[in-house]
Amino acid sequence: MSSDITTKMWKAMSESPKVMVSLVNEDMHAEPMYAQLDSEANGMFWFYTTKENRIAKGGKAMIHFASKGHDVFACIRGTLVTENRPEIIDKYWSNPVEAWYEKGKEDPHLLMLRFELNDAEIWDADPSLKGVFKMLTGKNVQPEEMGNHDTVNL
Repeated sequence: MSSDITTKMWKAMSESPKVMVSLVNEDMHAEPMYAQLDSEANGMFWFYTTKENRIAKGGKAMIHFASKGHDVFACIRGTLVTENRPEIIDKYWSNPVEAWYEKGKEDPHLLMLRFELNDAEIWDADPSLKGVFKMLTGKNVQPEEMGNHDTVNL
């Protein structure tokens, strides 16, 4: 099941790469960010942000994701590190990204962070017919009747 549920997560994230990001062991709320995904990048993705942002210092981080249809959920654990390679900053640069930076790629506040993934806990909320019936009639529902769940290494 791990590869199926992981594939569903990546597909859902590619359709809507909006996530909530927070640093682990920091007394702060998570904030929304737009993940720069790459199917060829093994175990990482990126965020454009600013040097003043609450996650700018990097370190152990947690990413929370809910798909557009609310049928795939994930909590991804990893590490945020500063990305300095110009070819990576250029690769994901776009007009929507540039709109956030007054001086474009030369903006002194621009910071790119690479998220190096460790593992994820993923839920595929695809209820069985029996699970839906039980839920609608107020009967006790078992977790396995509401979809799949797994912890995977990334």
